[in-house]
Amino acid sequence: MILPMYIFGQGVLRKHAEDINPDYPNLQELITNMFETLKNAEGVGLAAPQVGLPIRVVVVDLDCISDDEPSYKGFFRTYINGEIIESSDDLVNMEEGCLSIPGIHESVRRPSKVRIKYLDENLNPHDEWIDGFLARVIQHEFDHLEGKMFVDRLSPLRKQMIKKKLLNMSKGKFSCHYKVKSR
Repeated sequence: MILPMYIFGQGVLRKHAEDINPDYPNLQELITNMFETLKNAEGVGLAAPQVGLPIRVVVVDLDCISDDEPSYKGFFRTYINGEIIESSDDLVNMEEGCLSIPGIHESVRRPSKVRIKYLDENLNPHDEWIDGFLARVIQHEFDHLEGKMFVDRLSPLRKQMIKKKLLNMSKGKFSCHYKVKSR
Protein backbone atom coordinates (compact mmCIF):
# COMPACT_ATOMS: atom_id res chain seq x y z
CA MET A 1 0.00 0.00 0.00
CA ILE A 2 1.31 3.43 -0.92
CA LEU A 3 1.48 5.64 2.16
CA PRO A 4 1.08 9.42 2.09
CA MET A 5 4.33 11.38 2.33
CA TYR A 6 4.43 13.94 5.13
CA ILE A 7 5.59 17.32 3.86
CA PHE A 8 7.73 20.06 5.42
CA GLY A 9 5.80 21.71 8.24
CA GLN A 10 4.37 18.50 9.69
CA GLY A 11 5.33 18.03 13.36
CA VAL A 12 6.32 14.36 13.02
CA LEU A 13 9.25 15.40 10.81
CA ARG A 14 10.76 17.31 13.75
CA LYS A 15 10.36 14.60 16.40
CA HIS A 16 13.17 12.39 17.64
CA ALA A 17 12.13 8.92 16.46
CA GLU A 18 11.96 6.07 18.95
CA ASP A 19 13.60 2.65 18.71
CA ILE A 20 11.22 -0.19 18.03
CA ASN A 21 11.01 -3.57 19.77
CA PRO A 22 11.25 -6.89 17.91
CA ASP A 23 7.51 -7.38 18.47
CA TYR A 24 6.55 -4.11 16.75
CA PRO A 25 3.14 -4.87 15.17
CA ASN A 26 3.04 -5.50 11.42
CA LEU A 27 6.71 -4.56 10.93
CA GLN A 28 7.14 -6.57 7.72
CA GLU A 29 3.98 -5.02 6.27
CA LEU A 30 5.27 -1.54 7.15
CA ILE A 31 8.61 -2.26 5.46
CA THR A 32 6.84 -3.53 2.33
CA ASN A 33 4.59 -0.44 2.27
CA MET A 34 7.57 1.88 2.74
CA PHE A 35 9.40 0.29 -0.21
CA GLU A 36 6.26 0.60 -2.35
CA THR A 37 5.85 4.24 -1.30
CA LEU A 38 9.51 4.95 -2.06
CA LYS A 39 9.29 3.40 -5.51
CA ASN A 40 6.09 5.31 -6.30
CA ALA A 41 7.73 8.60 -5.28
CA GLU A 42 10.87 7.75 -7.28
CA GLY A 43 13.21 8.24 -4.34
CA VAL A 44 16.22 6.35 -3.04
CA GLY A 45 15.58 6.53 0.71
CA LEU A 46 12.63 6.86 3.06
CA ALA A 47 12.46 7.22 6.83
CA ALA A 48 9.37 6.27 8.84
CA PRO A 49 8.78 9.87 10.05
CA GLN A 50 8.24 10.80 6.40
CA VAL A 51 5.16 8.57 6.40
CA GLY A 52 3.98 9.86 9.78
CA LEU A 53 5.56 7.32 12.13
CA PRO A 54 8.08 8.58 14.72
CA ILE A 55 10.02 5.30 14.77
CA ARG A 56 13.54 4.37 13.70
CA VAL A 57 12.91 2.54 10.43
CA VAL A 58 14.57 3.46 7.12
CA VAL A 59 14.38 1.78 3.73
CA VAL A 60 16.87 2.36 0.91
CA ASP A 61 16.50 1.37 -2.75
CA LEU A 62 19.62 2.03 -4.80
CA ASP A 63 18.66 -0.50 -7.47
CA CYS A 64 16.88 2.36 -9.21
CA ILE A 65 20.27 3.95 -10.03
CA SER A 66 22.00 0.70 -10.99
CA ASP A 67 22.04 1.60 -14.71
CA ASP A 68 24.52 4.35 -13.81
CA GLU A 69 26.07 2.55 -10.84
CA PRO A 70 26.06 -1.23 -11.46
CA SER A 71 27.34 -2.03 -7.95
CA TYR A 72 23.90 -1.07 -6.62
CA LYS A 73 22.04 -3.68 -8.70
CA GLY A 74 19.52 -5.38 -6.40
CA PHE A 75 20.32 -3.04 -3.49
CA PHE A 76 17.24 -2.95 -1.24
CA ARG A 77 18.03 -2.52 2.47
CA THR A 78 16.14 -1.92 5.68
CA TYR A 79 17.74 -0.17 8.64
CA ILE A 80 15.96 -0.55 11.99
CA ASN A 81 17.02 1.39 15.10
CA GLY A 82 19.94 2.71 13.08
CA GLU A 83 22.47 5.20 14.32
CA ILE A 84 25.71 6.73 13.12
CA ILE A 85 28.42 5.95 15.65
CA GLU A 86 31.46 7.37 13.90
CA SER A 87 32.25 9.44 10.83
CA SER A 88 35.28 10.36 8.78
CA ASP A 89 36.88 13.79 8.95
CA ASP A 90 36.81 14.35 5.20
CA LEU A 91 33.69 16.17 4.05
CA VAL A 92 32.06 16.14 0.64
CA ASN A 93 29.51 18.51 -0.90
CA MET A 94 26.68 16.96 -2.89
CA GLU A 95 23.28 18.13 -4.00
CA GLU A 96 20.41 16.66 -2.00
CA GLY A 97 16.66 16.67 -2.34
CA CYS A 98 13.97 15.20 -0.13
CA LEU A 99 10.60 13.61 -0.76
CA SER A 100 9.26 15.66 2.18
CA ILE A 101 10.56 18.89 0.59
CA PRO A 102 9.49 18.51 -3.05
CA GLY A 103 11.11 20.76 -5.62
CA ILE A 104 14.04 21.99 -3.51
CA HIS A 105 17.59 20.75 -4.08
CA GLU A 106 20.65 22.19 -2.35
CA SER A 107 24.30 21.33 -1.86
CA VAL A 108 24.96 19.79 1.56
CA ARG A 109 28.34 19.07 3.17
CA ARG A 110 28.61 15.70 4.92
CA PRO A 111 31.29 13.18 5.93
CA SER A 112 32.30 10.89 3.06
CA LYS A 113 32.28 7.77 5.25
CA VAL A 114 30.27 6.73 8.32
CA ARG A 115 30.11 3.79 10.69
CA ILE A 116 26.57 2.68 11.42
CA LYS A 117 24.86 0.21 13.73
CA TYR A 118 21.41 -1.13 12.89
CA LEU A 119 19.16 -4.14 12.65
CA ASP A 120 18.12 -5.49 9.26
CA GLU A 121 14.57 -6.56 8.33
CA ASN A 122 15.17 -9.91 10.06
CA LEU A 123 16.35 -8.07 13.19
CA ASN A 124 19.96 -9.23 12.72
CA PRO A 125 22.49 -6.72 14.10
CA HIS A 126 25.04 -5.00 11.85
CA ASP A 127 27.99 -2.71 12.55
CA GLU A 128 29.68 -1.46 9.38
CA TRP A 129 31.49 1.35 7.64
CA ILE A 130 29.84 2.69 4.49
CA ASP A 131 30.98 5.30 2.01
CA GLY A 132 30.07 6.89 -1.30
CA PHE A 133 26.50 7.54 -2.30
CA LEU A 134 25.12 5.07 0.26
CA ALA A 135 26.80 7.02 3.07
CA ARG A 136 25.12 10.18 1.76
CA VAL A 137 21.69 8.55 1.63
CA ILE A 138 22.05 7.00 5.10
CA GLN A 139 23.13 10.28 6.68
CA HIS A 140 20.17 12.06 5.06
CA GLU A 141 17.67 9.41 6.20
CA PHE A 142 19.15 9.00 9.69
CA ASP A 143 18.84 12.79 10.08
CA HIS A 144 15.08 12.28 9.72
CA LEU A 145 15.22 9.94 12.71
CA GLU A 146 16.70 12.79 14.75
CA GLY A 147 14.05 15.29 13.63
CA LYS A 148 16.43 17.02 11.21
CA MET A 149 16.07 17.80 7.53
CA PHE A 150 18.71 18.59 4.94
CA VAL A 151 17.68 22.26 4.88
CA ASP A 152 18.83 22.50 8.51
CA ARG A 153 22.38 21.90 7.26
CA LEU A 154 22.38 24.85 4.86
CA SER A 155 24.19 28.13 5.44
CA PRO A 156 22.10 31.01 6.84
CA LEU A 157 22.23 32.69 3.41
CA ARG A 158 20.93 29.59 1.56
CA LYS A 159 18.21 29.14 4.20
CA GLN A 160 17.12 32.72 3.71
CA MET A 161 16.99 32.23 -0.06
CA ILE A 162 14.56 29.30 0.20
CA LYS A 163 12.60 30.56 3.21
CA LYS A 164 9.56 31.63 1.18
CA LYS A 165 9.38 28.29 -0.67
CA LEU A 166 9.49 26.42 2.65
CA LEU A 167 6.84 28.67 4.14
CA ASN A 168 4.56 28.10 1.15
CA MET A 169 5.21 24.36 1.37
CA SER A 170 4.20 24.33 5.04
CA LYS A 171 0.94 26.01 3.96
CA GLY A 172 0.27 23.30 1.36
CA LYS A 173 1.35 25.41 -1.64
CA PHE A 174 3.49 23.03 -3.68
CA SER A 175 3.08 20.31 -6.24
CA CYS A 176 4.47 16.80 -6.62
CA HIS A 177 3.43 13.60 -8.35
CA TYR A 178 3.02 11.38 -5.27
CA LYS A 179 0.45 11.05 -2.51
CA VAL A 180 1.06 13.52 0.32
CA LYS A 181 -0.19 14.53 3.73
CA SER A 182 0.22 18.23 4.37
CA ARG A 183 -1.16 20.63 6.93
